[in-house]
Amino acid sequence: MNFLAHIYLSGNNELIAIGNFVADGIRGKRYENYPDEIQIGILLHRAIDTFTDAHPVFRRSTKKLHKPYRHYSGVIVDIFYDHFLAKNWSDYCDIMLETFVSNFYKSLNANFELLPPKFKNLTPYMIRDNWLLNYSKIEGIQSVLNGMNRRTKHQSKMNLATKELQLYYADFEADFKEFFTELNSFSNEQLTILKNRYNL
Repeated sequence: MNFLAHIYLSGNNELIAIGNFVADGIRGKRYENYPDEIQIGILLHRAIDTFTDAHPVFRRSTKKLHKPYRHYSGVIVDIFYDHFLAKNWSDYCDIMLETFVSNFYKSLNANFELLPPKFKNLTPYMIRDNWLLNYSKIEGIQSVLNGMNRRTKHQSKMNLATKELQLYYADFEADFKEFFTELNSFSNEQLTILKNRYNL
């Protein structure tokens, strides 16, 4: 899953959400250098990624992309699924997406010193261009894919993937809804386990 889903799946604790958000910038056991709640977020993120990558519905989605995009297909589906989460936000959350996103940006700014270097560089751009809110639009997804393609030195061709998003739009959305129901349950269970482990 991509940024929006990871943040949403963190529950109401802002430090857990930040840990979940920055987890890809923290390797191995370096997470142990962070406050407990951020550690929980990082470990939750890793559990979510493992669950996602092995899930048959997620794999069904990636198969639609595997031929043109090869090992980048999973990254692309992560981004597509964030689009469908944003688009269908009111089905999953009582707080308006604009408010949820604004609150998270404020939390990032308030805890900026805790972010790993990669995310200290990324966060200002994300806030400036309002990535999380713009996931709800295909134009926003196109912008994300353009950036991902630049970071792979144009080898991934991910910038072209909105063609498949539009071609298989109903299929991807159905896959997302089926998968996210199970992911939500899994994440809630993992969050409870981790909080108990850390006595929170």
